[in-house]
Amino acid sequence: MAIQCSLVLGLLILPSSLAWTEPVVASSFNRSSFPAGFIFGTASASYQYEGAAKEGGRGPSIWDIFSHKYPDRIIDGSNGDVAEDFYHRYKEDVHTMKELGMDAFRFSISWSRVLPCGKLSGGVNKKGINFYNNLINELLSKGLQPYVTLFHWDLPQALEDEYGGFLSPHIINDFRDFAELCFKEFGDRVKYWITLNEPWSFSYGGYDEGILAPGRCSKWVNGACRAGNSATEPYKIGHHLLLSHSAAVKVYKKKYQAFQKGKIGITLVSHWMVPYSNQKVDKKAARRALDFVLGWFMNPLTYGDYPNSMRKLVGRRLPKFTPKQSMLIKGSFDFLGLNYYTANYAAHVPVANTVNVSYSTDSLVKLTTHRNGIPIGPTTGSSWLSVYPSGIRSILLYVKRKYNNPLIYITENGVSEANNSTLTLKGALKDLKRIDYYYRHLLFLQLAIKDGVNVKGYFAWSLLDNYEWNSGYTVRFGIVFVDYDHELKRYPKHSARWFKKFLQK
Repeated sequence: MAIQCSLVLGLLILPSSLAWTEPVVASSFNRSSFPAGFIFGTASASYQYEGAAKEGGRGPSIWDIFSHKYPDRIIDGSNGDVAEDFYHRYKEDVHTMKELGMDAFRFSISWSRVLPCGKLSGGVNKKGINFYNNLINELLSKGLQPYVTLFHWDLPQALEDEYGGFLSPHIINDFRDFAELCFKEFGDRVKYWITLNEPWSFSYGGYDEGILAPGRCSKWVNGACRAGNSATEPYKIGHHLLLSHSAAVKVYKKKYQAFQKGKIGITLVSHWMVPYSNQKVDKKAARRALDFVLGWFMNPLTYGDYPNSMRKLVGRRLPKFTPKQSMLIKGSFDFLGLNYYTANYAAHVPVANTVNVSYSTDSLVKLTTHRNGIPIGPTTGSSWLSVYPSGIRSILLYVKRKYNNPLIYITENGVSEANNSTLTLKGALKDLKRIDYYYRHLLFLQLAIKDGVNVKGYFAWSLLDNYEWNSGYTVRFGIVFVDYDHELKRYPKHSARWFKKFLQK
């Protein structure tokens, strides 16, 4: 085994610019290579999966409006009206999870499916409650543990229209009420709650770059944006997200946790940041880049305030926590969900931009996927995603050192391929690059655990090919192929078969 491991690790440290190769998989590396009780599952999100956009009393979300109003801002002009039709096909998909040997399924609740107007005062949609009750019961009947995300970017449009959604502090009480409704209705069976998915992506994509709903930003950043301010709004959004999180955690811990006996956390995302050079300024830039992505949220959650680098560089545009808010946020999680996909080079920017100010320019860091024309790792179907497996170990060790070794679940990790309509079905199912991606990331995850990182589970993104936000259906992340041309039929890819073998007990 030792010889086999050293050979495998030798493969892993080959130059990252090498082209893809056939995956080399050690059969002795499997579920038993991880600690007893380690959880394996797949992850999803309501708008990306469910479809049934106007069925069962569901109200519109900001993604319904964004994708329909601005189809030109989605690569293929598509939307999630139907998506994978998980709303009607969940039993088939849960059966597939069971067949693959998964332990858990991470899904999100569509806020506007249970509260069509976003607020309790607007009425609770019993059909929406019934859907999630049925899904949870189906999972449990198949021995799968539900890990439930409360907010995965699909804010009810009613709240966006009324007061600007997360731009307003009014969102805090409405999110708390939505969360409490979910605790009441589902908490007798749901033992793992995630308040927010990737607050960084929501703040940056929706309010700095304008590429995600609701599509706000400064006009000079993205000419398609009709309104917004990239210098102030991302920080305001991030602030209200953190306060909403802490409000939901407070009500759970005060009223539900003792008798429901569940855990509550939050999911953050970060690329690993590699210094562009060995110069000290680039090494500092890499640490600063981590502050502006991961530390933006993890620092308040651990220490009660934003990182010093953000306070210094953003200044008055960065909101302040009151002492009471700081205390509520500090330590407000039982576990950290961490999403990892890729790495970036980080290079120091010597001169601050004082004219066109934005979140993206504040850090004085230029992030890039290439150095001297060579990509940081093999490229994929997504321009932002290069393959850098060792980064998962690096980011986990960083979190362990900097943020007091929290309990962690890898809540997303996966790789895309371009949706190639010229491939035969047989060709589309042969996703050897995805097997290689998962295998190498799981090897480095295992090493991180041996290094003392407190990781208890891993969720692959994703079970199914799905609606990939502003990329629409142009890329595929699933281990199960969805045939969009033939009634959304599902076909396990080679990667699904690999997982089944990996997970055999």
